[in-house]
Amino acid sequence: MALQFVYSDRDLVPDVRRSSGKRPGIAPSATEFDRTIRAGWTDRMKAGLFRYHLGDLQTRILPGPHGYVAQLNIERGIERRKPQEILSIQQEFNGEQFNFNKINPEEILFEMIKEVEGGSEKGPLHEPCRMVVLVNVSPLEFGHCLLVPDPSGCLPQVVTSFAIRVGIESVLLSSDPGFRVGFNSLGAFASVNHLHLHGYYLEHQLEIESMPVKPLVPEKGFYGLLDFPAGFLFYTESERVEEVAEAVCRVTNFLVDGDVAHNLFLTRGSPPRGRTRSEEERCSRRGVRVAVWPRASCFGAKEESAFNVALCELAGHLPFKNKKDYELISERDVTDIIQRYLLPDSEFHTLEQQLTRHLKDL
Repeated sequence: MALQFVYSDRDLVPDVRRSSGKRPGIAPSATEFDRTIRAGWTDRMKAGLFRYHLGDLQTRILPGPHGYVAQLNIERGIERRKPQEILSIQQEFNGEQFNFNKINPEEILFEMIKEVEGGSEKGPLHEPCRMVVLVNVSPLEFGHCLLVPDPSGCLPQVVTSFAIRVGIESVLLSSDPGFRVGFNSLGAFASVNHLHLHGYYLEHQLEIESMPVKPLVPEKGFYGLLDFPAGFLFYTESERVEEVAEAVCRVTNFLVDGDVAHNLFLTRGSPPRGRTRSEEERCSRRGVRVAVWPRASCFGAKEESAFNVALCELAGHLPFKNKKDYELISERDVTDIIQRYLLPDSEFHTLEQQLTRHLKDL
């Protein structure tokens, strides 16, 4: 039986701060959530469960205003499991293909169970109420794990409000501002059609944590990103997690219904503001920012030689597959690659108007 990690709202860390530089500030002592992931992940690495040994990755910050964090991870590009053939954003789950019910049980780190007043959580019958956390055997970074809502439910890779809510709570359970969570839809470089999110530690600060925004439906926590890449942003602190998770899911369901591929990235972040921000606002990490990027679909498309454009790349974290691109690429080159996967401006602005109306009508 898997280890159970039981938590409640009392375990959420209300504030984590950054230093004013690019590197993280000193975080509070590690929480039980951090210790459980780090110890379990390290044990599995020592036991040889991974496809390759992940040491300290060669890392550099690309010159330029975006502050892209480039990392050389050649073995992931070579050793990771071949992605499944995806033909549709709404493709049904296929139990004959690889899924997380077929993994080595030793890859499971723990099950997350939320404790609420009156006992363990009981959600609607159509949604799972447990999240299984397992190691990603082809890791991007230290602690790279997968968050899988009730694997036996055999849900396709379409994000649910439960998955978003537990993803947000996972970020809030960590005292490390470098713990991130993300999601790739089908057609947006998801490689397995079985509902899962990614979680991992990246010690470097990303611009998405404090990027300026414009209000769209602020009462729902919904904003538009003002800088590249074009996308949307939700923000929540610990008191509104469930409400904002529902709003995020309204947006992702709208995208799925419209066959629009998308990536999500969840990270500690500063409260939403315009371009003028105080030093306090730039350093505060009281809440969680949830970036949503609608993008062009990729079905059977040739992969980029340098890096694929998925959840971490859109957020500014670039795992490179080869040393030449890692050493020679410029910020302009990165921007040009990412731009190819974004929606045309006119299509994005139409979608922005539709989503704004959609959330206002709730």
